[in-house]
Amino acid sequence: MPEPITSAPTKPWHGILVATTLPFAEDYSVDYDAYAEHVRWLADSGCHGVSPNGSLGEYQTLDDEERARVVATAVAAAPDGFTVMPGIAAYGALQARRWAEQSAEAGAQAVMLLPPNTYRGGRESVLDHYRTVAEVGLPIVAYNNPIDTRIDLTPALLAELHGEGLIVAVKEFSGDVRRFYEIKELAPALDVLVGSDDVVLELAIAGAVGWVAGYPNAIPRSTVELYNAAINRDLDKALPLYRDLHRLLRWDSKTEFVHAIKLAQDLAGRKGGKCRPPRVPLAPELAAKIAGDTSDLLAKGYR
Repeated sequence: MPEPITSAPTKPWHGILVATTLPFAEDYSVDYDAYAEHVRWLADSGCHGVSPNGSLGEYQTLDDEERARVVATAVAAAPDGFTVMPGIAAYGALQARRWAEQSAEAGAQAVMLLPPNTYRGGRESVLDHYRTVAEVGLPIVAYNNPIDTRIDLTPALLAELHGEGLIVAVKEFSGDVRRFYEIKELAPALDVLVGSDDVVLELAIAGAVGWVAGYPNAIPRSTVELYNAAINRDLDKALPLYRDLHRLLRWDSKTEFVHAIKLAQDLAGRKGGKCRPPRVPLAPELAAKIAGDTSDLLAKGYR
């Protein structure tokens, strides 16, 4: 019988990379000490890296100094072998390249890059964007989020980006699990990472080699267990876990995902806390629904 696969990564962008939330003090300043402790806790809990300055990290609300310091804080807190893969999304290629340079100087091992996030450019704009950032030399994981960017990194376009040597992987957030197979047909060597928590089982079974994940911020040990079972195609173990956890995991692809995951952290005894504007507190009935779903799973022992 073959040895079970573990989620231990063989490349920096493999395994479970947590798209980290960012803790704020009461005055909305960044609590860097709490963030450093969170990075160390995720490493101790079996995760393989963090991806700071993604949407879960509310990067759009950070000024340049804060954004750079978040990356430096993650790198300083990361133990040996623990990946830091910052999100470097920006209005355009020049700004994104600057964030890639800052990530390289801080000691990050890879970066995650959306297409231009305010300009609905076509194929040439997307190619130029990735070519410009690739000049920095860090491995780039493309981030396909057509819902937010209105630019779809289709399998054909991903194959073109990979064929030019511009990207090593894609975080697939379209929600369409069928895309995995077309991507691998067109670009067999392109690594596919699970991009949305609520399709982790489907894409792990298909052959994804990593998961840029949200809910490990609150329940890392249970989500690591789910991922390991899924990549081993151990459905007797994975399916019951997935059925239970899916009521939380699906919040990762909803508008309230930052609120939901931070609330889950609070209920699990971690520091989630408030969000920065423009996010305002959830409506009471919605907060109660998320809290109820979370509390039910915590009562079952999920952590």
